[in-house]
Order: sequence, then structure tokens, then C-alpha cells
Amino acid sequence: MTDRIHSEHDHGIALLTVDAPNSRNALTLDLSAELAAAVARAESDEDVHAVIVTGAPPAFCAGADLTALGEADANGLRSVYAGFLAVAGCSLPTIAAVGGAAVGAGLNLALAADVRLAGPRAKFIPRFLELGLHPGGGMTWMTQRLLGPQQAAAMTLFGEALDAAAAVRAGLALRVVDGDHEALLTAARELAAPAVSAPRELLVSTKRTMRLTSGLTEHSAAVDAEIAPQLESLAAPAFAERLAAMKARITRR
Repeated sequence: MTDRIHSEHDHGIALLTVDAPNSRNALTLDLSAELAAAVARAESDEDVHAVIVTGAPPAFCAGADLTALGEADANGLRSVYAGFLAVAGCSLPTIAAVGGAAVGAGLNLALAADVRLAGPRAKFIPRFLELGLHPGGGMTWMTQRLLGPQQAAAMTLFGEALDAAAAVRAGLALRVVDGDHEALLTAARELAAPAVSAPRELLVSTKRTMRLTSGLTEHSAAVDAEIAPQLESLAAPAFAERLAAMKARITRR
């Protein structure tokens, strides 16, 4: 069976599946490039409002292909990172549906999404130091940003792995979804539904603002950063249409 990134655009959602069953979805250079290209296609498709990334069961992603890692120079490492960095940089809302082990670069792929949903068999495993390998791809930054310094240190310096329930307690995953992989994908689609129904440009603008305000320390600076895009949305036809529909519903009551 050929390893691939299976890409499906349906009902406003791009579902991207890492499918490499013989390696538990490990990211080769080719798969990483395919994933980056799939993210770019989703961003260029005006009908897509959200992206879900998952792995073919039973794994999520077993990490980077070790042969590719062992032979890589700086440019080679950036090629390994390309797939999950594309997810991290995606202008659309992103969800990682983690049904199994997310190891090393696979952990980075999960961390790169805006939100993570965990199946009951999900496990988030650093494994960098265990392999005698320095973390890469921004893992040290992503873990500290999401988890705080202590939990990030536990994972990065001491190799602590988190199962689904522990990941939720640590703030790494939003919630655990009971059931099989299809139940996990259904939950991810349900989470994405409000984004699908929202104006696409508003989603892109809001995510851009969230990235900007995440580095601010003053409330007033966040207010200032939000004013211009909020004024743009107030002037947009989508707001006028939705406001009129809401007023009509209130009038009918």
C-alpha cells in the first residue's frame, strides 16, 4: 500500500489523514511535503472553512522517519518539519483528531493544531531525549506556550508521556471522545461546524488577531488590535444579513 496524505474536502471541512500503515504514520520527507501541499490546497479552496488533521488508525503519527532524520542537515530538518509547520501556520481553524500515539514529530503535528481532540487510546509522547535527540520543530516553544513551564519541562526534559485523560487535565487536549475513530472524526466535525457556518474571511481575520494578541501583555493593546478588524466586519454584508435575520426572528416571536 502506498503511503499518502488522504485529503477530502467536504461540507466546508478539509479532512487530512496521514496514511502510512506500515510505519504507524511516520512522516517521511515525501509525506511531510504532501501534508504541506494539502494544507495549502485547503487554504486556497474558498469552500473550506476548517481543517481536521488525523492519522489512519491505530496510530496518529509515530514521528519522523528516522532514516530521514539521521541523514538530515539543517535544510533536511526543515523539510521534515514542513508538514506540521504548515498546519501551525494555517490561516484557517485547525483541529487535530488524535486517536492513537502522537510521538516526537507526531506530537509536534498535534501541538501545531489550534485544538486537539483525543480518542480513548490517544497518547502524547515526546521521545526526543530517549532517542538521544534534541527536540526540534519548535517543540520546546509549543509545549511551554500550551502547558506552562512545569508540565512542559516534565514532557521535554523528563520524557513524561500523557494519555488522553492526562492530556485534558494538562490543557493539551480539549476533551476525550469515547468510541472508535469515526466517533472521534464526528466529534471533530461537530466542533468545526460553527466555523463552517461563519464567514470565511472573518475566520481568517479572527485567527490572525488571536496570533497577534497572544503576545500582548496589556488588555488595552488587545482592544486596539481588535478594533480595525471588528469595524471591517461591521461593514461587511454578512453582518448586515445576519443581523437582519436575527431581528426578523425576534419580531416573529
